[in-house]
Order: sequence, then structure tokens, then C-alpha cells
Amino acid sequence: MPSEAWRGGSPVPGGEPHPLPLPTGAYWEALVCPSGWTCRDECKYECMWLTVRLYQQGGHRVPQFHGKWPFSRFLFFQEPASAFASFLNGLASLVMLLRYRAAVPPAAPTYPTCVAFAWVSLNAWFWSTVFHTRDTALTEKLDYFCASAVILHSVYLCCVRTLGLQRPALISIFRAFLLLFLAAHISYLSLVRFDYGYNLVANAAAGMLTVAWWLRWCLRQGRRLPHVWKCAAAVLLLQALALLELLDFPPLLWVLDAHALWHIGTIPLNVLFYSFLMDDSLYLLKANSDLFKVD
Repeated sequence: MPSEAWRGGSPVPGGEPHPLPLPTGAYWEALVCPSGWTCRDECKYECMWLTVRLYQQGGHRVPQFHGKWPFSRFLFFQEPASAFASFLNGLASLVMLLRYRAAVPPAAPTYPTCVAFAWVSLNAWFWSTVFHTRDTALTEKLDYFCASAVILHSVYLCCVRTLGLQRPALISIFRAFLLLFLAAHISYLSLVRFDYGYNLVANAAAGMLTVAWWLRWCLRQGRRLPHVWKCAAAVLLLQALALLELLDFPPLLWVLDAHALWHIGTIPLNVLFYSFLMDDSLYLLKANSDLFKVD
């Protein structure tokens, strides 16, 4: 084992040293170590749980470590519930993308935008799975940045459907603006300061804009387009699920926290929203076909 492995110390000031065993054995060599989990990481992990036990023995609340609750690792998954839920979200997105491409011809007006949205979402769920599996500075940034890309692409998709089909010049300008904003957002967080508060506010503002925009459109089109209820239900339920992030409690069984519940709840919403995109794309394709017949 590396010489820097921490073998003892006290997690509380003035406390007695508590020796920690160095990680060894087939489990470590075959499953944990290949994931990039180092001896130092293992020592930090064991020290974290030692601290938790001492806090509980003293009648104190479970502490957070660097702003995060302690999670019980499964194999090399640091946050197993969130990692598995992220994987299932990505799988749902992939299945619905394949269904969309099988059902909707490329001639549909919103086909390129919907397919691009699916790929951006798949990329985000991939990095979410990686981040919750192995939390590092790099995987954290990739998770945050890809999530921002999905939110901004959601705004773009909404704009294309509600305004851009009749105003291609407007949608081109709006697309350029969103790309510049994403580039500036990532540059600031990468080169200036990784500001969690700013990132939260920026993403929340873009998300609220998308929800309000979609709902206004759904209310206006509800009688004419029977499938828009799927869009309205998806965005409203997504907003309701976002409230889970306000619940801050120690993980149940050291695995299931509010963030994991949020990821679990979004799995069926992926299916519902892609179902709306499928129905809407087929409607637009038929509407265009009927228009050409009239002409």
C-alpha cells in the first residue's frame, strides 16, 4: 500500500487516536481500486464513518462532510442510489430515443431538435452516473456543466416548438445566445470561481422560465392538441419533484437521500415527456402534409 496511507488520528479535537486498517484483499484489488479509489480515499472514508459513530454516541446530529451527507459505499459506488437512478434515467432516455426515431420520420419539423435534446440528456445522465459513482473535482464539474446544457436545451426546444417553426431567423439568434450563455457559464465556473450558489440560481432561473413557457403554451393549445396534457403533466411534476431538493435529511439506511429520490422520480417523467415529443412531432408532420395537399 502507498506510504501516505493515514493509519491513525482522532476525528475530534483532543480525542484519542483511533487506528484504521489499511485496505487489502481481493475485494479491494478487484473492485474498488480499479475505479480510481486510492488508499488515501479509503482512509478518508473510514475516518468519516468513525466520526459519524462518535457524533451519534455523543447524541449529536449526523454531520455533513464538505457539504455532503455520509453515504455507505457499495462496491465502488459512492452514492449507490443516486448512481443507479441516474443510470435508469439514461436508460429510459435511450429507450425513448430509439422509440422516437422508429416512430417519427426525419421529415418532421421538430425531429432534429428532439433528437439533439435526447443526446444532450443522455450525455448528462451518463456524467451524473459517473459523478455519483466517483465524486472528484472533474466528475463534479462535468455533471454540473452537462446538467446546465440539458436545462438550456430544454429552453431551446420550447422556443423551437412554440415560436421557431414560423420564425427560423429568430430561433437562430436565440440558439446563438444560449450557446454563448452556456460558454460564459462554464468559463466562469471553470476559470474564475466554482460558485455553487450562482450555478443553482442560474439553473433554477432557466428551469422556471422553461416551465412557465411550456405551461402558457399548453394552456393555449390544450383544446386544439389533446396530447399537450403530457407536456403539462411532465413539467408540473418535474417542478414538484424539485421541491425534494429542499429536504435536507441524512440518507435513509445511509443510501437514500432527497437527491436520490429526485432522480428516482424523474425516471417516469422522461418516458412521459418523450411520449409528448413523439405525439407532437407526428402531429406536426401530418399538419405539414395536409398543408402541402391543400397547396
